[in-house]
Amino acid sequence: MLTATVTLASKQYGFPSHTAWTELDDQYSYALIATILVGGVFGVATPSESLSRRHRGERRLVMRRHVLTAFGQLIEACAVIAPPIVVSDLGLHFWQRKRNCRHPLRGELRRIATYRLGASPVTRHLRPTMGVGVVGLCWKLDQEVSLNVAALARDLVDEDAFDTFRAREGNDAVMGFCWQDFQRYRHRGAVFASPIRSGRSRFVGCVSFDVSDGHDDLDSQRIWHVLNSLSLVVGEDGFENV
Repeated sequence: MLTATVTLASKQYGFPSHTAWTELDDQYSYALIATILVGGVFGVATPSESLSRRHRGERRLVMRRHVLTAFGQLIEACAVIAPPIVVSDLGLHFWQRKRNCRHPLRGELRRIATYRLGASPVTRHLRPTMGVGVVGLCWKLDQEVSLNVAALARDLVDEDAFDTFRAREGNDAVMGFCWQDFQRYRHRGAVFASPIRSGRSRFVGCVSFDVSDGHDDLDSQRIWHVLNSLSLVVGEDGFENV
């Protein structure tokens, strides 16, 4: 639009010369028409773009309010158990199912947003497939899943105990992990995950909440209400504004 405006203004005032514009009109008469059309199209589109940008900003603000309100409710729930969980220990994560060249059919879960009040513990890289991790089990079962990982870690102290337990209880009992992966992720002792579904009720991701311990005290209707409500809001809005 700026280019079209400058071009038309230059022609109006004969810059750099009237002769140049006369020759241009004779040889490329369509150029002036094209310039007018470009200026008109972008002139009409500019207010629409501004309104669209404002609308996206408002939607993002509303979504952030939902997320922070839910995060505050989770903090309150952790504060009333005994012993209370340190605020900086809480982690709220949003996962989206995405396909790639490695997993072209089912895809994998990618963490697109994390809310945490402290920098520690550091979020570790994880892109789980179906059945891997608590979020992967949430995907596989297509339902709410929680696991007392701290209790599991206290019992499975070495690789032999881990392999024996997995052979007896099944792969889902150890979140689909091998021994090395279990050691890497067992520091998050209590993990809760709720599925996010599209308008067609298809699994498109999940929201997870984790702390270092306290699973049995936190496994309550209050926690699930917060996570399920958040999953519903994200499913209706999409992942763009998380």
